[in-house]
Amino acid sequence: MNHQSLQGLQQFKNYVGIKFQLYNSLFTSLPFHRIEKTGILLSLLLNNCEEGYKKKKSPAQIIDDFFQRYTAIVNDREKIDLLFRFVQYVERQVVLFDALEDAAFKEVNDVTGAGTLKHLESEVLQRGSEEKLAEKLKDFSVRLVLTAHPTQFYPGTVLGIINDLSRAVIENNSAHINMYLQQLGKTPFFKQNKPTPYDEAISLIWYLENVFYNAAGRIVSFLEEQFPNVIQDNNPVVTMGFWPGGDRDGNPNVNSDITLKVADALRTSIIKCYYQDVRRLRRRLTFKGVESILAELEVKLYNNLFIPGNKTDLAKQEILDALNKIREILIYQHNSLFLSMLERLINKVHVFGLHFASLDIRQDSSVHTSVLEAIAEKENILPKDYEDLNEQQKIDILTNITSQANPDVYDDPLIKDTHLSIHAIKTIQQYNGEIGCNRYIISHSNSALNVIEVYGLFLLNGWKKENLTVDIVPLFETIDDLKQAPEIMKVLYDNKDYRAHLKRRGNTQTIMVGFSDGTKDGGYLMANWSIYKAKENLTKISKEYGVDVIFFDGRGGPPARGGGKTHKFYASMGKKISNKEIQLTIQGQTVSSNFGNIDAAQYNIEQLINAGLSSELFARQEILLTPEDEEVLNELANEGLKAYQELKQHPDFLPYLTHISPLKFYSETNIGSRPAKRGSSSKFSLNDLRAIPFVGAWSQLKQNVPGFYGVGTALQALDKRGKFAQVKKLYQASTYFKTLMDNCEMAMKKNFFPLTAFLSDSPQYGEIWNMIYQEYELTLKYVFLLTDKNELMSDYPVEQLSIQMRERIVLPLTTIQQYAMAQIRDIDEGKAKNDLKESLQRLVVRCSFGIINAGRNSV
Repeated sequence: MNHQSLQGLQQFKNYVGIKFQLYNSLFTSLPFHRIEKTGILLSLLLNNCEEGYKKKKSPAQIIDDFFQRYTAIVNDREKIDLLFRFVQYVERQVVLFDALEDAAFKEVNDVTGAGTLKHLESEVLQRGSEEKLAEKLKDFSVRLVLTAHPTQFYPGTVLGIINDLSRAVIENNSAHINMYLQQLGKTPFFKQNKPTPYDEAISLIWYLENVFYNAAGRIVSFLEEQFPNVIQDNNPVVTMGFWPGGDRDGNPNVNSDITLKVADALRTSIIKCYYQDVRRLRRRLTFKGVESILAELEVKLYNNLFIPGNKTDLAKQEILDALNKIREILIYQHNSLFLSMLERLINKVHVFGLHFASLDIRQDSSVHTSVLEAIAEKENILPKDYEDLNEQQKIDILTNITSQANPDVYDDPLIKDTHLSIHAIKTIQQYNGEIGCNRYIISHSNSALNVIEVYGLFLLNGWKKENLTVDIVPLFETIDDLKQAPEIMKVLYDNKDYRAHLKRRGNTQTIMVGFSDGTKDGGYLMANWSIYKAKENLTKISKEYGVDVIFFDGRGGPPARGGGKTHKFYASMGKKISNKEIQLTIQGQTVSSNFGNIDAAQYNIEQLINAGLSSELFARQEILLTPEDEEVLNELANEGLKAYQELKQHPDFLPYLTHISPLKFYSETNIGSRPAKRGSSSKFSLNDLRAIPFVGAWSQLKQNVPGFYGVGTALQALDKRGKFAQVKKLYQASTYFKTLMDNCEMAMKKNFFPLTAFLSDSPQYGEIWNMIYQEYELTLKYVFLLTDKNELMSDYPVEQLSIQMRERIVLPLTTIQQYAMAQIRDIDEGKAKNDLKESLQRLVVRCSFGIINAGRNSV
């Protein structure tokens, strides 16, 4: 363990560990029924859980034993009431821990160390790479795309309390801490109704206003100050994307009205931020020739915010012209007084324009196919036999459309809304600027036709080829789709109409790859390796056609969904994979855990910028994979796939996940507007099941199957072939492979098999439980052999301790949840009375909140 890690660990113990014990005692003053007794009993339950699992007891035995030993309660309903009180108490403990970690961020992390812009600056100056940096920054940027995927269990009110509590902890204001903890006790955690897509958008706009606006502004200003003139006005280093209100894939609640409403909210929000900054500037810039310009700008911003009908009365360039005029006056007439304050605002306007974040539109490819078939049937634009034509015939027709479809002739709301969504893009571009909404993403892209279908739909809705200011983005997710992706893009690049469209878009093609569905489909190793190889092959084919390819990664929070040490993946890509830009989704928990405050957001964005720049500016030998390395990774991926498919094809795989994990309760948590599965069938099928509840269910079960399964078998297979020395050499030399294994360790660290060990001899589930447990043990053995360590995550001691503390806090919740689910199974099998089933189901759902929130990147 290096000095920096040791220092960070000690700071974590001081600022988080000790303070948690200290402030935890304040919980006895929370406004709960019999709170003092609840706190004492909860500590007894925790002790009972730890002792019980050592003795191989089941959750049901542990809970029953607790009630017998420490309470006089015999009534089942009273027992459930006490368990609910425990859940409430633990939920608040998790919030306290989150707030303490947020408050300690700058103490625990080296905010000027490796991976930061300060570190990049010293390395650039040391190597004399200023010119290379300026060249790279002409078109390099990081785009963070905020999504509304349902992985955030905290309602907005609780997120606000965490923010205020963190600030009170930093200020060491015990009176405020006590007050906020009491507020926390009174604030409900459970959402009675599902949020609408607009509600989700407003929740995330809070982060744009309060975190990203300032963090991105700081980053761009730092680069401008340290390396003057390297940032291009038309290419700010940080940009934001946005999915709530635009992502309609499998979400019937998103429509064109919502899309327009969200776009307007984004525009209003950024103007509000500018308005507040201008008012602050007016307090400082009280000089002759400056005050009147600022006052006029303030009035324009005010009118746009508060006077109806003024939306078109403002443009980004107009704001910049006014600010640049003031800048000139400050420099030449007022000794550059408060110039840095003004320039920070100018930088923010370059980054955020009038759009704040680019609103992406996303829809499933099957919807576009259905819409075109409906047009062929209803209107005289496409041939009546369109559905029966082959792919090339359809492509020829769709690239030569001259007529316009009529949305009003369709009764099906999905077909009508697909047309109206394309019209909405034009409206948004008019008010928010082109960048406000200029991407259309196609889920389940498995042919060139899927892309041309969207191109044709734009033509059918009044867009002209020469004025089509929208990038069409295919999304490749499954293992098969990723393998076919290069051939699909080749067909598109060979199409003269699509090629002409790309030329008008600067010869740039954005391609999205999905980690979540890839892992669900092919397991951890194969999903990650397939994406790596797909990117490599797509870069190669794009270069052959003179196209700059940009990869947009659909990543979630946990390693199983492309999360974990994300910046290290980008730093390890090498020159065979395009890194013109880094684009990735930031989802649910990851927004609040990695970007929850300005310091954390700045640090994590800097890590991504540094990763993207340093991999090219300072090309290091270990980044490049040799053909022998690739062969080893390919073998590992194939062996991992075989093991994962064997598990997935086990007849009890889905029944086990459905009945032993809280999967079927996921949609009742009311955390997102999107359904937990695609399609309307009441039955669960693996294909329809979305990746988030799939990964989240395993996470709550404390068996992170998508994050490790198949890794042990793969390593063992290569060991038996006498290739383990090669694997070990690869681990020591390749940042990519080491990061892959680091993330696997993170997933494994959050496993706790004693929770479900009672199933090991179950007639129904014993076989599949033992398959999973044996793979875990095998993976553990080979991870230790590979890393020469004897504990997981030993290279990351702060995160290791954080996970240990969090897992201990929620151990009573995972136990209560499994206890409740065992009771429900008994009721369903006729072994117990039905009168408590509804309460037990609510208990399962409530436990999910604390368990997932404590994991921070669990789903």
